[in-house]
Amino acid sequence: MNAIDDRITAVFQEVFSTDGIQLTDGTTFADVPGWDSLAHVKLISALETEFDTRFTVRDVVKMTTVGAIRRAVEARAAGST
Repeated sequence: MNAIDDRITAVFQEVFSTDGIQLTDGTTFADVPGWDSLAHVKLISALETEFDTRFTVRDVVKMTTVGAIRRAVEARAAGST
């Protein structure tokens, strides 16, 4: 895991109130108890705060797996340099 993965995991732990969450690129809504549409909005908001960025609606719609979330965060980080 790299620093971005660690930060994403920390955000998931905070949003879903669990320390034992195991995330992979293939982790989806169905794999995380409580990851529904409302939790997704909270997750995106928390990620935006953590990474000091804003995601587009297109980004958010594509963020259906942890891998897609990581790629969106990395793209935003690369675009800010």
